[in-house]
Amino acid sequence: MRVNVTENKAMSEVTIYHNPDCGTSRNTLAMIRNAGIEPVVIEYLHNPPSREKLVELIAQAGLSVREALREKGTPYAELQLDNPALTDAQLLDAMMAHPVLINRPFVATSLGVRLCRPSEVVLEILPGAQHGAFTKEDGEVVIDTEGKRVRSGN
Repeated sequence: MRVNVTENKAMSEVTIYHNPDCGTSRNTLAMIRNAGIEPVVIEYLHNPPSREKLVELIAQAGLSVREALREKGTPYAELQLDNPALTDAQLLDAMMAHPVLINRPFVATSLGVRLCRPSEVVLEILPGAQHGAFTKEDGEVVIDTEGKRVRSGN
């Protein structure tokens, strides 16, 4: 059996900043695995990225710091992070102090970085094709039995 070194290298370069309690994050991880890729899984609530890494992920995803903030189920309101006068540095300080404020899941591959909300955004940056059907936890079919993307509303 011959192993494709380039393909294996690409597969090893997939990293997901994951929260196993989040359905979107679980669906994203499952789609990565459905492409035959076993990613590096970083449970960011227990092992948050460094400030520098977080800034890099946000920038590479093409987001503002504010767009990378999670509001639901976080201390966002009590910390008054909706205040437009807060600087990026202040928002990052809050994210570092409370990693739950980091929206999820961020996925980094050799093809780019995305905040995968909705989870199927991950398909834009996976270095491998889907290996079969995929249905999200809520029953939404994303990939058909031939491994092709099913678009809503078609």
